[in-house]
Amino acid sequence: MTISVRRTAAVAAVAALSAALAACGGGTGTPDAGGRARMGASPAPSAPASAAPSTAGSAAPPASPRSSPSASPQAGAPGKAPTMAPGPGGLTPVFDRAKQRTDKTVALTFDADMTSDQGARAADGEHFDNPQLISTLRRLKVPSTVFMTGRWAEEYPDQAKSIGTDPNFEIANHSYSHHAFKSPCYGLPTLDEAAARADVDRAFEAFRKAGAVNTVPYFRFPGGCYDDQALRAISTAKVTAVQWDVVSGDAFAKDPDAVAEQVLAGVKPGSVVVMHCTRSAAPVTEEAIRTIVPELRKRGYRFVKVSDLIGK
Repeated sequence: MTISVRRTAAVAAVAALSAALAACGGGTGTPDAGGRARMGASPAPSAPASAAPSTAGSAAPPASPRSSPSASPQAGAPGKAPTMAPGPGGLTPVFDRAKQRTDKTVALTFDADMTSDQGARAADGEHFDNPQLISTLRRLKVPSTVFMTGRWAEEYPDQAKSIGTDPNFEIANHSYSHHAFKSPCYGLPTLDEAAARADVDRAFEAFRKAGAVNTVPYFRFPGGCYDDQALRAISTAKVTAVQWDVVSGDAFAKDPDAVAEQVLAGVKPGSVVVMHCTRSAAPVTEEAIRTIVPELRKRGYRFVKVSDLIGK
């Protein structure tokens, strides 16, 4: 099966199953129909049905990075890390690939997904965590950014604290509930504007309660679905929305070699790769990493966190 066919199949599986975890890596987070340009972004792959395509307007110049006004890091509070200036009208800025496209750096990002109503499944033994993946990233010395839901941090507080106190990692916000901030979005329940803003705060609070320190002011929309209304809803959170330019296809994948091939074919200097940190729905990610990391290093790539890319 070709890479393009696999990518299409992965997106189709997301839509068909309406699965929260698959949605994270299936969307492209394209702008709304008004044609608002993504800031600091390279051209994205074709948008899935749930994301409205851009129809007009040329891309605006990338926004200049600015320093986060946050004080020294404390548990759960976003630490001082590079962010982007607000977009037109104060909208939350969006980042998906570094502006510096000659430096062979790449950020591997992992969505630690758990929706607010999946506690019963976890209690029945379903594993939404993947400690072996985290162990492999540590062993291979791969700096990484984990986009964590607050519900995941509540379910696995010891792991959240371990990841969030390890300088090899940074924890970014993936909402508390993993509900949609734009509709439609792979069948996810949709939050209204007030609930969306509160959901971001609730996730940071969950990180604080878990004892995570290495948190950053970055946010990834569940399903990658957003529009101007969603960007406006979270604008007062002072976060940078982080998307991706490489879809790993690891959600529900059974062949680690296919996942590795897709990542290796897509990575370019400054890329952000979206993967998952959830055993039950992304069972081959750790094995794929054991192929991806040495091969990219052989090609001259250096692994960095998202904060390193945004700081370029």
